[in-house]
Amino acid sequence: MVEMEKQVLTPVNENKPQKATNFKWRNIFRGDNRALWTILALIIILFVDRMVSPTFFTVRMVNGRLTGSLINTLDGAAPIMLLSIGMTLVIATKGVDLSVGAVMAICAAVSAVLINRHEAGSDNILYYPGFVIAIAILVGALCGLWNGILVALFDIQPIIATLILMVAGRGIAQMITDGQSPTYTDETLAYMGQGTIFGMPFPVYVAAIALVVVYLLVRRTALGLLIESVGINAKASHYTGVNATVIKLFVYIISGICAAIAGLIVAGENTYADPHTAGLWSELDAIVAVVIGGTLLSGGRFSLVLSAMGALIIQSLRIGLYISDLHPNANLVVKAIVILLVLLLQSKEFKQAVGRLFKPVLKLRAVFK
Repeated sequence: MVEMEKQVLTPVNENKPQKATNFKWRNIFRGDNRALWTILALIIILFVDRMVSPTFFTVRMVNGRLTGSLINTLDGAAPIMLLSIGMTLVIATKGVDLSVGAVMAICAAVSAVLINRHEAGSDNILYYPGFVIAIAILVGALCGLWNGILVALFDIQPIIATLILMVAGRGIAQMITDGQSPTYTDETLAYMGQGTIFGMPFPVYVAAIALVVVYLLVRRTALGLLIESVGINAKASHYTGVNATVIKLFVYIISGICAAIAGLIVAGENTYADPHTAGLWSELDAIVAVVIGGTLLSGGRFSLVLSAMGALIIQSLRIGLYISDLHPNANLVVKAIVILLVLLLQSKEFKQAVGRLFKPVLKLRAVFK
C-alpha cells in the first residue's frame, strides 16, 4: 500500500525526454491506410502522366480560359465527382445506384427539349433557362425518389431496383426527344458545361460546391452517423430509433440530384442532349471512384473526400492514356489493370501478404543493423 502511494505521489519530471515512437515502414502494410494509398495512387498517376507528357502540369490562359492537361483533368472529373458524391451515400447504406447514367440522359433530354421551346419563341415562364435547370434537377430528384421507394418501401434489392431505371431510363430519354439529339444555343445552359470563373471551368466549381455542401450536411450533423449505422445494420438501427426508410429515401434522392447536375454539365458542354450516349457507363466510373476512395460495398463508413479523389484518379488515368502512344484498344485494359492495382494496395489482406513476403528481408536487415 505504501509503495502504491509513493508511486502516486511521485512527481512527474516534465523535463525528462520521452521516448519517441519510431516510424517503421513495415507498419504501412498493416492496418487500414486507405486514405494514404488513395492519395499515393493519385500522386503516382499524376507523376506518370507528367512523364508521358512533359507539359502535363503546364497551365496557360487562352481567351480568358485556363487550358492544359491538368485543367482538362479537373474539368472532366467534375461529372464523375458529382456522381460519386451521391453514390458514396447510397453505397454507405449497403445499396448501389446503377441508374445514374440513365438519369443523366433523362435530365439532359428534359433540359434540351424545354429550352428549345423557349428558343422557338414561347413565353411560358417554365421554359426560361433558370426554370429549365430547376425542372431538370427536380426530375433527377424524382428519379432518385423512385429508386428509393423501390429499395426502402418495397424492399427490392438495390441492384435490381436501380437496374430497372438504368434499362428504362434511356428509353424514357429517347421518348422525350423523339429519338433525336436536340441542340440548343442558350448561353445559360451552355455555361453549365463551358463557362469559366476566373479562368477555371465552371463545372469544377459546381463539383467543389456540391462536395462541400454534402460534406457539411453529413459530417456537421448526425446524418452521416445515421447513414453509416443503416449501412452497418439496418435492423439494429431501427431498434435504436433510426428511421432507415427515410435515410434510404434521402440518399437516393441526393444521388438523383447529383446525376441531374452532371447531366446538365455534359449537355452544356456539347450544347445538345444525346439520349443514346449521355452518361453511358458513367455509373461504373462512379462506383469505382467510391470503391477507390475506400468505401466498402458492404456499407458503413464512408469518405466523400476520398471518393472525390477516386474520381480524380479515374480521370487522370483517362487523360494519361489519351495523351500516350498506346493503341486505343489497349486503353481499357490498362485502365482496368491500374484500378486493380489501386484496389489491391487498399486491401488489408493483400498488404498483410506483402508484409509476410518481406518479413524475412526485414529480419535479415535487423541482424546486420
